[in-house]
Amino acid sequence: MKTRKIKIGNRVIGGGTPVLIQSMCNTKTDDIEGTIRQTLELERAGCDIIRVAVPDMSAAEALKEIKKNIHIPLVADIHFDYRLALASIENGADKIRINPGNIGSYDRIKAVVEAARQKDIPIRVGVNSGSLEKEILEKYNGVTAQGIVESALDKVAVIEKLGYENLVVSIKSSDVMMCVKAHELMAKSCDYPLHIGITESGTLQRGTVKSSVGLGIILYQGIGDTIRVSLTGDPVEEVKCAKLILKSLGLRKDGIEVVSCPTCGRTSIDLISLADKVEMIVSDFDLNIKVAVMGCVVNGPGEAREADIGIAGGKGEGLLIKKGKIIKKLPENELLEALKQELKRMQAEAF
Repeated sequence: MKTRKIKIGNRVIGGGTPVLIQSMCNTKTDDIEGTIRQTLELERAGCDIIRVAVPDMSAAEALKEIKKNIHIPLVADIHFDYRLALASIENGADKIRINPGNIGSYDRIKAVVEAARQKDIPIRVGVNSGSLEKEILEKYNGVTAQGIVESALDKVAVIEKLGYENLVVSIKSSDVMMCVKAHELMAKSCDYPLHIGITESGTLQRGTVKSSVGLGIILYQGIGDTIRVSLTGDPVEEVKCAKLILKSLGLRKDGIEVVSCPTCGRTSIDLISLADKVEMIVSDFDLNIKVAVMGCVVNGPGEAREADIGIAGGKGEGLLIKKGKIIKKLPENELLEALKQELKRMQAEAF
C-alpha cells in the first residue's frame, strides 16, 4: 500500500521506499555514554532509526550530545508531559513519539505541533491496545481492531486540525491477529506511513515467533513502512530478528543469509555448534550471498545447491560446496577456516 513520504533525519520512509528497521535503547537516556555506545552497536547490527525514552528533563537535555555522536535518526519517546516534547525538539530529536490522548489539553498538543512545525520534524502518533479510551472500550465492548483504529484516527484528526500532516501512525497490540486486522483497516483509512510492530511480544523465543507471524502477514500485504520487533532482552536481537523477517519476505537483500538443516539421525557432526560458529564468521563479511550449513555428506551437496557456498559435515570430515558442486573434502576441524578463506576471496573479488 503506497503511503506518503516522510523524512526522518537523514532517512525517508513511505512512498514505496525500503522498509526501515527501528529499535529502542534500554539504557537510561541521561546515561549519555551508555546510550551512545548501545546506539552504535545497534547501527552496526543494521538498525536504521533509534528511539530513546524521555521520562524527564535530564533525558531530554541528553539528546543534544547523543545526536552528535550517532549516525542514524534519533526519536524521542514522550508520555504525559508536553514540556518534554518541547525540550526534545529543541535538543535535536529527528522525530517525536506522542499519544495525544495522554499529553494533556488541546493547547499543550498545539504547542508541541507548533514546535515540530518550526523544526519540520515528524510526529509519530502512537496508540496501543492497552491505552484505549473508556468511550472506545464501551462502544466496542472491549479492545478490538476497530477500536484501535478509531482511537488512532481520532488523534490524527486532532493534529490535522492544527494544519500539520507530517505524521507517522503507529497502532500496536500484543494480540497478533488483532494487530494484523487493525493494520489492514488502517491501511484503508489513511495514507500516512505506518510504523508496525507487535507490542509486548515477549522474550526472545516467544517474541520472535509472534513478531515474525504478525509482521510477516502485515508486510506480505504491502502494509508497513518501518518496523520494530519488541523483545524482552538485548535490543540487538530485535534488529537481527527484523532483518531476518524482511529478508525472508524478499524486502531486504543486504548481508549474508545462512541456511542450515534441522539435523536428523544421519548427522555425524555437531551441526548446531557448527551453524552458530558460521553465523559468527559471516557477520564479519559484507556480501549479499547465501551460505549453507548441512549436517551430512549424503544430501548436503543437493540441499546446498541454491546456496552460493556451503559446508556439509560428516564423521570426522566434511565438504566445501559451491553452487551444489563439491570443491574439496576436508578434515572436520578445517571446515570453518576453509569457509572463512573462501568468503575472504569472494569479498576481495566483489570489491
